[in-house]
Order: sequence, then structure tokens, then C-alpha cells
Amino acid sequence: MKIVEGFEKARPLLTRAVPRFDESSEAAVKRILSEVRANGDKALIAYTKKLDGAELKSLEVSKKEISDAYKSTDKKLVSALKLAASRIEQFHRLCRERLEPGFLTGGLGCLIRPLKRVGIYVPGGRAAYPSTVLMTAVPARVAGVKEVFVATPPGKDGAVREATLVASDIAGVDRIFKVGGAQAIAAMAYGTETIPKVDKICGPGNVFVIAAKRMVYGAVDIESLPGPSEIMIVADDTADVSFCAADLLAQAEHDPLALAILITTSPKLAAAVTEAIKRQLNRLARKTIATKALESGIIAVVKSPDEAIALVNLYAPEHVSLMLRDAGSYAAKIENAGCICIGSMSPVALGDYVAGPSHVLPTGGSARFSSPLGISDFMKITNVIGLDEAPGEVAQAAITIAEAEGLESHAQAVRLRLEGTRKNKK
Repeated sequence: MKIVEGFEKARPLLTRAVPRFDESSEAAVKRILSEVRANGDKALIAYTKKLDGAELKSLEVSKKEISDAYKSTDKKLVSALKLAASRIEQFHRLCRERLEPGFLTGGLGCLIRPLKRVGIYVPGGRAAYPSTVLMTAVPARVAGVKEVFVATPPGKDGAVREATLVASDIAGVDRIFKVGGAQAIAAMAYGTETIPKVDKICGPGNVFVIAAKRMVYGAVDIESLPGPSEIMIVADDTADVSFCAADLLAQAEHDPLALAILITTSPKLAAAVTEAIKRQLNRLARKTIATKALESGIIAVVKSPDEAIALVNLYAPEHVSLMLRDAGSYAAKIENAGCICIGSMSPVALGDYVAGPSHVLPTGGSARFSSPLGISDFMKITNVIGLDEAPGEVAQAAITIAEAEGLESHAQAVRLRLEGTRKNKK
């Protein structure tokens, strides 16, 4: 990790570049979307054989496969997934209770209703991600979504990872499909003979999956375009060196493109964390991935916690970990972040799995304008206008604005009602 000293030197290193999209991958995704839209299941089976090396007889996971998955999954993992699901549900039920159910007053209001069908994409490449299932499907269920589907790539044997199947069952997923990549996004966006069209697609994925989500937006909603995982730790001389190193590595091991950043007021801590990372790195099974990610990592030494918070707000990271004296007092100063972890006993890793709030968070600087996944992502608002009559001044204002825009029929539609109201009052 590169160590820099001073706010002004750190600032340009934490200025994000405008994201660029790979033209060759986009061209490939366009072809896949087109073929799936035209040929449905036939295209899905062909792409699964070509890209995943699996020859499928059925695109859908059977009930027997799910029951067999329980038998071959470690009981401790099953219990841990159930505990995580319970905490995620508890948190989102609290959020649901605080969400207004809609209103109608004075002839004006809104209705808040859940989406009917949601599709969740679950990666199956470098590792299994049962936590992704829980963090998306459980909030959808709490929101009242009627049908929740999962799409995930099979292995060469045509089977889906057991942990993913168990997590899907625990989360109350209705159907699971053995489809990965851009073709899975196309199937959920447009529908095929086996996979119904959904209203919204959620979940992370590789560059092809993200490109596909971007391209199908409009035909279907998406929750975000998630990028590599990010962590920024803000620490002073009270921070535990081993905790800081472990938390940076926890994000680095996700992906070679993951971003790990430490901002500290202590030069001594900066040096000590660097050494601790080297020691801990040697014990990691995913050492190669973490090492690659750390090549772009940064340790910035600044004068004060306020300078550190300013860099956080500039970068707008996915995760912020505050390891400071009186850490809680700084949380309100952070304006741009997906999740704030306060104190040394609240590591990001707990939030990734069992704390309760969803770990689906804004990345790539989008925390400046977007929010973590929650029940509101699975609900829609319909405005209601039910006036018995529009007050004269309101109607006349509408007529005036319509005439200014040159839309005479708009003006006439209001004018007729205004004239009718006046006649009825005589």
C-alpha cells in the first residue's frame, strides 16, 4: 500500500475517475441480450454450455436438489445462515414499521405497494455467496414482494453450490434458476419459456453482468450497478493495529479490484499497519487476490480527524470504519458513505453477514446520491388525485400555465370543469 502524508497529497489520489465501459464486453453483452430475447430457453442452454461448461436438462433447481443441499451442508453453516436471516428480517421489519403506509387527505395522497416479482443475481465464480441471497431476498420478502427468484451460474456438473441453495430456501426464495452471466439478466428482464419476466433485478456480478443490468434498465428496474468492494478506515493512535490490518485485508480479498484505504492521524500507526498487513497476508488462502488489490491501496497520514472526514466525503466509499477516540461523535459528519461502522467492535465483516442492515451498498462514489438496499427498493409509490372540485384559483392557475405552454387542450380540459362547477353553484 502506498503511504502519503498530508491532506493535499492525499486528495488527488482519492479523486475518482469517470467510469469507462469496455466496448468489447458491451458488444458481447448486446449479442447475448438479443439472442436470449429472440430464442429464450434455447439460448440460455446454449450459453450455459459454452460459458459454464454445463449441459443442462432443466434450467430450474428441483426441490430434491434443495433438500439434498441441506444434507451436504455443514450444520454450523445452516445455523449461521438462519441466524443471519433472522437478524436481517428483524432489522428490515423495523424499517417497514417506520415506513408510511400511504395517505389520502384533501383529495390528494399516495399509495405505497410492493413489487410483484423480483429477480436476484447471485455470482458463482471465485466463491459461493449465500450472504448475497439473504441480504437481498429477505428485505424483498419483508417488503411484501409476492415472488422472489434467484439466478446463479451452475458448475460444470450442472449443479448450483449447496450453500446458495440452502440460503435461498431459508430466505423464502420461490424459484432458483441455473443461469449465470449476462444471459441470466436477459432472461429475468425479458422472460423466457421457463424464467418469468421480473419487475426488478438486484445483485452483484462481473463486468458482463453489470453491463447487462445497465442495458436492460427501462425494460426492468435495477437496484444499482455495484462495483468492487471498498473500505476506508479512519483511525487515530488509539486504534488497534491488528484490527486495522485485518479489516483492510477483509475487503481486499473480495476481488483484485477491491479498494482498501486507511486515513490516520498517526504516522506510527500507518507504519505499524503496513507491517501487520504483511504478516497477516501470508496466512490468507486468497493471498494472490488480496495482494493484487492492495497494490492500489492507500494509507494517508493527515493532521486531524476532520481532515480525514473531509477525504471520506470526497471519496464517498461503500464502507467507512471509525476507529477513533469518541468515534460516535464523528458519524454525523460523514455525508457520503454506504455504511458507517463505529468503533473497533463493529467491523465491516459483521455487516457483511449478520448485523442486520443489507450489505448491498452504493459503490464507485455513488454514495453521494444513492442509498443501501432496503425495503423501499422493493416498493413503489402511486400518486392519487381525487378532488371533488378544484378551487377556482387553482383551476385558473392550471389554465394559465397550460396556455403559456401552448397546450390549449390542457387548458380546455380544466376550463370545462371550472365552468361546470360555476353552473352547478347557481
